[in-house]
Amino acid sequence: MEAILGIFRPLFWGLLMLSVLVFVHEGGHFLASRAVGVRVTEFFLGLPCRFNLHHVSKRIGTKFGVTPLLLGGYAMVCGMEPEGDAGVATRVLSAVHRHGTVGVEELAEELGVTEDEAMEACVQLADWGSIAPVYAEGEKPGVYYATTYAAMPRDAAGDTMYDGRRFRRDAATSEGEVWEPPMSAEAFYAQERSRTYAGKGFWARAFILVAGVAVNLLSGFLLLMSIYMIVGVNVSIDVNQVGAVQADSPAAVAGIEAGDTITAVNGIEVDSFTAISSALAGCDPAEPISVTVERGGSEQNLSVNLDGASMFGISAPVETVHLNPVQAATVTWGYVSMTADSIVQLFNPQHTMEVLDNSTSVVGIMALSAEAASAGAATYLTFAALISFSLGFMNLLPIPPLDGGKLVIEIIQAIIRRPVPAKVQAALSYVGVGLFILLFIYMLRADLIRFVL
Repeated sequence: MEAILGIFRPLFWGLLMLSVLVFVHEGGHFLASRAVGVRVTEFFLGLPCRFNLHHVSKRIGTKFGVTPLLLGGYAMVCGMEPEGDAGVATRVLSAVHRHGTVGVEELAEELGVTEDEAMEACVQLADWGSIAPVYAEGEKPGVYYATTYAAMPRDAAGDTMYDGRRFRRDAATSEGEVWEPPMSAEAFYAQERSRTYAGKGFWARAFILVAGVAVNLLSGFLLLMSIYMIVGVNVSIDVNQVGAVQADSPAAVAGIEAGDTITAVNGIEVDSFTAISSALAGCDPAEPISVTVERGGSEQNLSVNLDGASMFGISAPVETVHLNPVQAATVTWGYVSMTADSIVQLFNPQHTMEVLDNSTSVVGIMALSAEAASAGAATYLTFAALISFSLGFMNLLPIPPLDGGKLVIEIIQAIIRRPVPAKVQAALSYVGVGLFILLFIYMLRADLIRFVL
């Protein structure tokens, strides 16, 4: 039973932490998308799964929920996939609303295009929240594309439930009901595209991409600050008193106890823990060390033999200090800077391997999460804040499919004033995924040696 719990604890605490942090990251993309008027069809805790618990927002149409695959989270931001043939998609969009509900085969025959072209357009428009997939018996959502599509509920202006407050629900059609757009097919398509990531300008798209990173950093920063202010931090007191004695250490064997006041080391008077450390550093480790302590009002002389030990075995007393907001922010910023510096060092050939050796994979994070949880809520939340910093900065790496890689592609497109071909983007993503698989294998090997073997 204990062996089973030993496996379950790291899985539980690690998955809980990573799922929440990824969900928070995706929340940044969700909030930024809504702020610039981009549709978001789904926002879930957990990976996509057709078995889920959800609620559809009446105000913005987004489906909020949780899936049993608690390995992260996702936000379905409309229009993030590469666009297909705009001409075919324009005609398909109008045709679906003209029919109300129509099959892909019928669309292809009516518009004089291939079924693959019609299907590609339907999938793109469904991703935009412009039409709704209708799954027949035997068609599994998330496994197969639907072969039938329906018009979305629309008001007189063509707004849908995904468009928020501008949508007039009381004067809208129903899903699958015929709707005649009060504009040309081209204008209808342009209006739909303007409500997606693809239809926004560079700055709006960049804002959506970096929002996930920003939320990870901000949430981690506020969490760590709160811990320092509410729970406090343990600070060593520089007095000549023993705070704790390590079990089986030379000090413990000699009889030194927590609470003892050390007044002299080898005849040298000491009045602080710093002075004790300095005096011990000047002693010959091969010779017995004479330590004078006060205990219960009486003075004792103890002889400590290091016998080759590297540590004397005592630590200074500590007290819990509650930091003020400025102090807490200063200390927290130090951790943010350290994390950012370690990520930057990845690109320094002289330090790349050193950084990787000090990094950990998901397996290591799970093991460390269980240890942190065992130490208490404050330790666990502190560890979560530090992982949040790492997650945020890692996502800024200029490697597709990370946010940083997507941002680089957006910058390139803004400079050359044309889209990077979808095949090139896909190839870069495959290379990025391959690189991360190699890094994962390398760090997993180190974690297995560190935590298992």
